[in-house]
Amino acid sequence: MYVETIKNRKSPPAILVRESYWQDGKCKKRTLANLSKLPPFLIAMIRAELKNSSHPVPELFDITRSIPHGHVAAVLGTLKNLGLDRLIDSKPSRQRQLCLAMIVARIIAPRSKLATSRGFCEDIASDTLGECLGVTKADWNDLYAAMDWLLECQQDWKQTRTQTSPGRLSGDVRSDLDLGVRREVWVGTIRLFTG
Repeated sequence: MYVETIKNRKSPPAILVRESYWQDGKCKKRTLANLSKLPPFLIAMIRAELKNSSHPVPELFDITRSIPHGHVAAVLGTLKNLGLDRLIDSKPSRQRQLCLAMIVARIIAPRSKLATSRGFCEDIASDTLGECLGVTKADWNDLYAAMDWLLECQQDWKQTRTQTSPGRLSGDVRSDLDLGVRREVWVGTIRLFTG
């Protein structure tokens, strides 16, 4: 790793931390960080440290906390690609975010509502889920209120579905699975088969 200054014609030079590597028999370099906004004395310190040390990161930086994010991004991205957020409610709301957070938390690490709500808190978060969905201040009461809200929405979905298409069956997914029968379940305009 090294610090490189790239001259620009009409703007200040870009100061970058770069790394060289070999690929397909050619020497290439990739940019790891842009230091252009840092004060000159800090850039000089980083440049000197990178010249003198083969492993500068532990000496230059003190890592106080590292929170995993990849699994949260993968599950949340998949649910959004499937349209689950729009299926729960077409308009963004705190209740919708809480419901999504509970679903993702149940997939990642199944816990009680109390433990789930504590996992959202910024100070003791086990992942970035609370921060990603903006529910870091939620407590277990908020989670139960969101579940009640979701139950009301489910009743509305059932009524709407029955009124618009009375020939279709509509029901609760959990009760259908408990009965072990194959039924059509309508949530919004999406048909699900259970059993």
